[in-house]
Amino acid sequence: MKLLKITLLAASLAALTACGGEQKTAGGDAQKSEAGAAAGKLQTKFVTIATGGASGPYNILGTSLAEAYAKEFGVNSKTQTTGASVENINLINQKKAEMAFVMSDVLSEAVNGVNSFPQKISSVSQVAALYPNYVQVVTSSKSGIKTLADLRGKRVAVGAQNSGVEVNARNLINGFGMTYKDLKVDYLGYAEAADALKSGKIDAAFLTSGLPNSSLMELQQGFDLQLVSIPADKIAEIAKDKPYFVAMNIPKGTYGNAEDVPTAAIRNALVVSSALSEDDVYQLTKSFYQNLSVLQTAHQAAKEIDPVKAKEGFVAPMHPGAKKYYDEAAK
Repeated sequence: MKLLKITLLAASLAALTACGGEQKTAGGDAQKSEAGAAAGKLQTKFVTIATGGASGPYNILGTSLAEAYAKEFGVNSKTQTTGASVENINLINQKKAEMAFVMSDVLSEAVNGVNSFPQKISSVSQVAALYPNYVQVVTSSKSGIKTLADLRGKRVAVGAQNSGVEVNARNLINGFGMTYKDLKVDYLGYAEAADALKSGKIDAAFLTSGLPNSSLMELQQGFDLQLVSIPADKIAEIAKDKPYFVAMNIPKGTYGNAEDVPTAAIRNALVVSSALSEDDVYQLTKSFYQNLSVLQTAHQAAKEIDPVKAKEGFVAPMHPGAKKYYDEAAK
């Protein structure tokens, strides 16, 4: 009996020791988890950034941002070259991308379920309002095209189909009392449009982007490039129905132009999947601003991103993670 009691006591002590060991391990795991969160780890393992054409600012900035995310968070972050805004929103909606650069006009249509979006898109949230995209309507000085009204009957590249360029081209053409039926429309991206202009296959092209557009920088070498003006009063009239349009000037000298050229502009937006956690989007937003100087080095359009005004001009719901960052930054 005495031996039995000793055996039971030893077993009890062993069990207590084992339990204590498990509690210590659990506590250690919890501490490791907290340490991982403090180190800036993300819950998502992927941050695919939908951009646009290979030569456009979206892709250039997206590539730099993806590299920063991969280095900082250790996630699989990469860019996806696309037809831009409409496709980008659809990719997020289809859970094929976590983040995207889009134009505010397309984003507005998506959240309201109009034109390219037969149903309202609620799976996309906004993180920031970015630099303005300038509508750059380009032709040859020999074409005789001076304003958008002169495009009637001409062969015009309006951007890749369903891109943000194409959406604002259509809206501006409609604002001048025309439809695509009044033009000979080609759906061409930046590089393709520039090549078509150079070879004389088209008369004019819409290349809406930040300044400068690399395809136009290349085109002006050996081509009598002329920018088509869009008067401020006409933009104000169109903006009554399409409030995301604002009047701005393409500064003189941008493409060898002797004077400022009046045109329309639309702010770009950085959006994410609404399904991403608050903590993840908080960290992604914070990292975006911490790497702003890197983005500005990659493309000068990013120099027009104002952190103070970046939460102004939202056309889609702000993600809670972005709100957490802005609230913290305001303190």
